[in-house]
Amino acid sequence: MAGCSSGPSKPASTETPQPKAPEALTGSGAFYKCYISARLWAQDVQPYHVESHATAASKGQDGKAGEWRVGFASPSLHSTRFYTWANDDISHSADDTYSPTNSSTQVFNVQFLKVDTDKALAVAQQHGGDKLLEKEPNTTVFYVLDWNRQTSQLTWHVIYGADPDNAELRVAVNASTGDFTRVEK
Repeated sequence: MAGCSSGPSKPASTETPQPKAPEALTGSGAFYKCYISARLWAQDVQPYHVESHATAASKGQDGKAGEWRVGFASPSLHSTRFYTWANDDISHSADDTYSPTNSSTQVFNVQFLKVDTDKALAVAQQHGGDKLLEKEPNTTVFYVLDWNRQTSQLTWHVIYGADPDNAELRVAVNASTGDFTRVEK
């Protein structure tokens, strides 16, 4: 009698699982997810660039974005590779060549990243962002993280506008201390 049951049988579920709602993450959250994947590619990876991308579900106004792109360099492989986090999936680009003397791939130490994008946004809001969003509530907010060679500091650039290249306002925030650096535009 093993395997027999006297209870009523349950009908098979006809409901299809609902797709997961698009997720948004802060810059550090997405960065570390990409960093873990990048370390599988090369143990000596060093980050040099982080940037957000707007999605239909996230305009970046809460310090989060629905898509992040992170650039890593591997000195031992003489290569760079971008990793993209979007809706809890990570993908990567093809490898490109890496030279430590190239100023566009200036690597930084992960330990300098202590301030996340939600905190950088709060600082940027105090330096003109709040007025801009009050006047134009649908403005997209982008985030870019890179090493500033002139000041030797890791910087979050909080960028208000339709796209990062045509910003209405750019505010630089120190990514190690959270201090306001300057209004860039």
